[in-house]
Amino acid sequence: MTEPAAPLPPGSRIGILGGGQLGRMLAIAAARLGMRVHIFAPEEHAPAAEVAAERTRAAYDDAEALAAFARAVDVVTYEFENVPAAALRAIAPHAPVRPGARALEVSQDRLEEKRFLNQIGLRTVPFAAVSSAAELHEALARIGAPAILKTRRFGYDGKGQVRISDPADAEAALAALEGAPAILEAVAPFRRELSVIGARGLDGAVACFDPGENEHRDGILRRTRVPGDIPPAARAEAVLATGRLLNALDYVGVIGVELFETDQGLVVNEFAPRVHNTGHWTIEACVIDQFQQHIRAICGWPIGDGARHSDAEMRNLIGAEADEWREIAADPRAGLHLYGKGAARPGRKMGHVTRLGPRARP
Repeated sequence: MTEPAAPLPPGSRIGILGGGQLGRMLAIAAARLGMRVHIFAPEEHAPAAEVAAERTRAAYDDAEALAAFARAVDVVTYEFENVPAAALRAIAPHAPVRPGARALEVSQDRLEEKRFLNQIGLRTVPFAAVSSAAELHEALARIGAPAILKTRRFGYDGKGQVRISDPADAEAALAALEGAPAILEAVAPFRRELSVIGARGLDGAVACFDPGENEHRDGILRRTRVPGDIPPAARAEAVLATGRLLNALDYVGVIGVELFETDQGLVVNEFAPRVHNTGHWTIEACVIDQFQQHIRAICGWPIGDGARHSDAEMRNLIGAEADEWREIAADPRAGLHLYGKGAARPGRKMGHVTRLGPRARP
């Protein structure tokens, strides 16, 4: 399928790889714009499929199913970054994929991601590739401790990483990763964590939402506040870094960029080539939220400017916290989102709640 010469009109078919809560919220945003969504996901219970027009249940390595799915839609996107890049290559001859495979491939490997960020002039913490005990000791001698040993692939929400407080703990940390290729990263001495949700359209236009200040606990995002206590200079630097990344990747769609504010300025922690947990506040606080922004971008529509009309605080509902729905629903300032998942396991994101306040003057 060739690139469309004009924006995809209402009634067009959007394919989404992945069936989780991000796909669910993308499907809702697409429906608001008159689009039909087709979910491709292997799991039996996919929250996104509950709100989509169509659904294909198949594995991400099923080339025949991927091709049939791609032929049935006008554009394909993905809602999480662990979709195999090979799946995108199987789809590409039949439908445009946005964002493209390059962004996915870079983000899937923490080592390649750090190298890419440095190559385009963005700062990261010091890091080193680790594939053996000898390499780990060499890296610790150069980077120092404390440091964090992470798997290069598939880690999220604090999984796939071990903190090394003393070089004597090196072998135990390496054993905990069970032989997976790894990267050692210095611990950033940061004042605060922040993130930017940015977007780039088919025409190259770039827009960013206001940076949010994030609080993580046990490796999982707990809350995001906008505007938070981020100094104006750091906000501007974070937005410029996001724009540089979007352009370097020739990106189309929404991206989430996580950063640390340090005494030496901002360092980029990582990026996610998709809509992002730290951007959920935009649903209540912006006319065009991150999910509609993504749909607009991949369909070739004009993207919004990211303006917000309210200050906001978003809190994730983890595990049994989703049982607070009665109290949250009774709060007139609260926007409640439940993801339609099954059992509320510890550490599982079951929903989120956003509370608004009047926008403060600059």
